[in-house]
Amino acid sequence: MPDIVLEYASEIRLAIGQTFVMVGISILAAVLVGLPLGTWLYLSRKGQLLSNRFVFSSLNLLVNTIRSFPFLLLVVFLIPFTRIIIGTAIGTAAATVPLAVIAIAHYSRLVEQSLLEVPKGVIEAAVSMGASTREVVVKFLFVEARSGLVLGLTTSIVSFISYSTIMGVVGGGGIGDFAVRYGYQQFQTELMLYMILIMVILVQLIQFAGTTVARLLDKR
Repeated sequence: MPDIVLEYASEIRLAIGQTFVMVGISILAAVLVGLPLGTWLYLSRKGQLLSNRFVFSSLNLLVNTIRSFPFLLLVVFLIPFTRIIIGTAIGTAAATVPLAVIAIAHYSRLVEQSLLEVPKGVIEAAVSMGASTREVVVKFLFVEARSGLVLGLTTSIVSFISYSTIMGVVGGGGIGDFAVRYGYQQFQTELMLYMILIMVILVQLIQFAGTTVARLLDKR
């Protein structure tokens, strides 16, 4: 292992841990809130089981508004909300709030797109068999769209990692913040390159794992 990496080993471990915390909570928010929200977006569309123009328009506007924010401006905009939720706007815990918000909006849109790819005949068949809306969603929609949902989550996770590198502006830490403070600002280019390498390897592993799981789930 390079000497410069050994010299900053404890700080690097801390930075990696902070990145995992931020990304982990983003994934949790995406699955627990983004998945239901995206499903609701799909179901409330015109011609779907719970078609409701007002609900769809409201949710669609909310998701589009959040996704249209440049992420750094979203972080700043959410500082008052973050203080209410966490009690502070500084630190790794505070950084998870804007990350969770963008995670929910990002993944919900991908969920909606994945569900739209399910053949309408599948839904019609489920309804004709007397399935309830909940059964249609859980036993038919999610089953048919499982490969796309996994690929969407994989894409989202890669984006979350990218977003986490910005969280140094609110003291969130992480690998990106470490690379800037200890590498770029202190003119230690070698150290910065090693941090970039860690990020690249992490993204490649996640992408490989997600693609592999999606391929195994795709029975078409």
